Amino acid sequence: MTLNLKNLLNPKIKISKMGEFQELQPIEGLEISAISADLYKDGRDDLTLFYFKEGANFAAVYTTSKVTSASINWNLHIKRHFVKALMVNTQNANVFTGTKGAQGLKEIAQTLAKSLTLKSSQSPEGVSEIVKIKDLLFASTGVIGEEFPYLKIKNRISELVKKLKTKQNKFVWFKAASAIMTTDTRPKVAYEECKIGNKLIKISGIAKGSGMIAPNMATMLSFIFTDANIPSVFLKAILKKTMVTTFNSITVDSDTSTNDMVGIFATGKAKNSKIYNVLDPKLLDFEKALHRLCLNLAKQIVVDGEGAKKFITIDVIGARSSSMARNIGFAIANSPLVKTAIAGEDPNWGRIIMAIGKSGENIVANKIQLKIGNYLVAEQGKVEKNYVEKDVKEYMKWDSINIEVNLNIGNAEHKVYTCDFTNEYININADYRN
Repeated sequence: MTLNLKNLLNPKIKISKMGEFQELQPIEGLEISAISADLYKDGRDDLTLFYFKEGANFAAVYTTSKVTSASINWNLHIKRHFVKALMVNTQNANVFTGTKGAQGLKEIAQTLAKSLTLKSSQSPEGVSEIVKIKDLLFASTGVIGEEFPYLKIKNRISELVKKLKTKQNKFVWFKAASAIMTTDTRPKVAYEECKIGNKLIKISGIAKGSGMIAPNMATMLSFIFTDANIPSVFLKAILKKTMVTTFNSITVDSDTSTNDMVGIFATGKAKNSKIYNVLDPKLLDFEKALHRLCLNLAKQIVVDGEGAKKFITIDVIGARSSSMARNIGFAIANSPLVKTAIAGEDPNWGRIIMAIGKSGENIVANKIQLKIGNYLVAEQGKVEKNYVEKDVKEYMKWDSINIEVNLNIGNAEHKVYTCDFTNEYININADYRN
């Protein structure tokens, strides 16, 4: 059974003729290119560049892993909040590559800065400010521990810069979203509009992620672009708040990657009225639109979980705090026993009860009410008296499964999104480097 994005994402999404892919709009002030550096040795696009000719405010959230890639380390040392470009490579994570990986990235940065300076000097407006290496951000994804192919990447930079496109039609976005994929089976794109004052604001985003997905990011990259004029400090605050109930509320396999990054870039071309603080009422519509976009992309990652056949929403309500609800939600979502039962379409609800108990949270067992779909399964410490397993078993055949846990000890809640574990997940990861 194939997961249906239309049923799982925002019902108001405009679907393009390319299938279930949303049609993204151009962001003024942004140029994009994607080419092959032959990192996969099959000619697929694996190198992507996002260029902001006049610069962009940016904010980013990175992995909480204590082992990080050279790209993440580079970005963390960039103290500026105004950048000119972001370059992404796939196939190689540039993690545990020693000084050679870091030095290779520095050489790439120097070459890219020179190439972008040359491009800007050829513009009709005349010579622009020289691009410095501290104006650049990087992201990498792929295999950990393999030698970083910096020469292959470096030798393709001039062509990458040459192919930058000011006009972003849906095919340019699709090409960029495809170029950042690893084990993904489909690109992830999302688009939203909102208003700041009387100005229309556009937000276009792409993401990648399929395996090694867990809260606090995952093998996940997401890049969001807007023409809004919002200072970086406010972008950071809004992004961190948005992460809690979107990208940090998903899990595929409980593994947190070394390379996670979600970044938002604002070109300011919409020329909206000045924002004075993060609580400015003018930002409310933008914050809601960004949340919709991030949740859309986060759900797409779960839908495309390695080998996934079922999308699972776990809604924990009646908790003492949102952190309690979140912890219990993830205890269920990360349980291999729960995930394999759902893959086998087996309503083995005892595994869900087990996962609640192992969460470490101070729950009251007799107060728990458990629903699978609309079916009340258990309450008051035992199976519900009218429970009919064959009805729930029939429901388990659906490609989207909802689990509700009511703790009945408070008013807080949290939703977690995950997928099932199938034989295909094992096959994909057993053969990943083959």
